[in-house]
Amino acid sequence: MTVKSLTRRGALGLFAAASATLTLGAPAQAQVDFSGRTIEWIIPFGTGGGSDTWARFNAPFLSRHLPGNPTVVVVNEPGGGSTRGTNLFAQRARPDGLTILGTSGSTQFPYLLGDPRVRYEYQDWSVVMVGPTGGVAYVSPSTGVESIEDVAKLQGQRLVYASQGATSLDLVPMLAFRLLGFDVNYVFGFGGRGDGRLAFERGEVNIDYQTSSAFINNVTPLVEEGKAVPLMSWGVLDADGVMQRDPTFPDLPILEEVYEMVHGEAPSGPMYDAYRAFNIAGFAAQKMVALPEGASDELVETYRQAWRDVFNDPEYLETFEAALGSYEQVTDGAADALFQAGTTIDPEVRAMVVDMLATEYNVRLGE
Repeated sequence: MTVKSLTRRGALGLFAAASATLTLGAPAQAQVDFSGRTIEWIIPFGTGGGSDTWARFNAPFLSRHLPGNPTVVVVNEPGGGSTRGTNLFAQRARPDGLTILGTSGSTQFPYLLGDPRVRYEYQDWSVVMVGPTGGVAYVSPSTGVESIEDVAKLQGQRLVYASQGATSLDLVPMLAFRLLGFDVNYVFGFGGRGDGRLAFERGEVNIDYQTSSAFINNVTPLVEEGKAVPLMSWGVLDADGVMQRDPTFPDLPILEEVYEMVHGEAPSGPMYDAYRAFNIAGFAAQKMVALPEGASDELVETYRQAWRDVFNDPEYLETFEAALGSYEQVTDGAADALFQAGTTIDPEVRAMVVDMLATEYNVRLGE
């Protein structure tokens, strides 16, 4: 079985019954026609980043498969850690299908944390597509670690990590390292994970993580040269919502396995609940395409049918892996399930994380 089929099966298996119900009861797509229209795809980040690249890859295929072949234009609205553009979408987008939003884990995190800058409510929207990704944590051999079997050697060491910020996607490794009992000094203010990797290469930090595509392209050569040692991946959700090894990195354990190696039991409790919630929001359900509040069932089905057609487009099938990695995008019930999992958190878990950020890292939301 290929990596693609494994990943897609896991995503498509989520709430398969819901998917079938949605499809069977859908109104006729032919009633919607976007001929001669322009659709604005709001991306609340600047140009050149992962979300912008993702949207610009998908936009021509969406144009091809929406009825009437409208022009799909990517509109970048950066600012406020992605909250600015997302707030604008929530306030201004009309439910006519001519404005859609692309979100990322960096949009989900402020929402989950109750950041006061957030003026949007995910549950008001209709999510028509979700695209997952993965990530890998690794360390310098200067730590004495030569393989994952040496993970115990990290206990008691002073580790240094170059971070974009405690409320960015770096919150996932922060929670993971905390669960494992690592003593990590976080140096905040780095512009992106690429900057963090360069700091690792210069020997300024000794523990890091990269998303799957960045790890494959930029860290694998370091591993081959003996300059980096992979520790674990963040994993993927299976059909039952259980975290499993990432099929892109089948030889790497996930946090849950490493925790058991270190502590002799499976992880549990509020801190693990927090890690799981933000892991899903940041990776398993990282990127979403949403229609605004009030979008009709007919419009939602039109977009979902377009994504079904995109996923079966021969050109898409030939090119998506090189552009997006081996994590296939999904729609229908699979997208609904990932959407709910990636935008839901227990209020007590949220309060615990917010308190941790404030008391231990002097990070206060909205400042």
